[in-house]
Amino acid sequence: MDTTDECTAADLADHLARCPVWELDGKEIGRTFEFESFPEAIDFVNEVAGIAEDAGHHPDINIHYLRVTLRLTTHSKGALTGKDFELARRIDNFVG
Repeated sequence: MDTTDECTAADLADHLARCPVWELDGKEIGRTFEFESFPEAIDFVNEVAGIAEDAGHHPDINIHYLRVTLRLTTHSKGALTGKDFELARRIDNFVG
């Protein structure tokens, strides 16, 4: 499967098993992060921006004071693809 192909039900189950902290919501996956301070949250967003830019795939980002929510989908496909899960894993690896 090419990472730009829409995920099948079997692919989706496999990808979700490897990204257990991300929640499926329709045609997106999301994860919320909480921080001790607003500057920490913004530093995190800046790091994610760099990871996303390197990957050539960008999340929707919602910043609400100490909480940052990332949502991933492949807008051009109108669905989840391997690129979404690849980026989710790269973000998870950064977070630790």
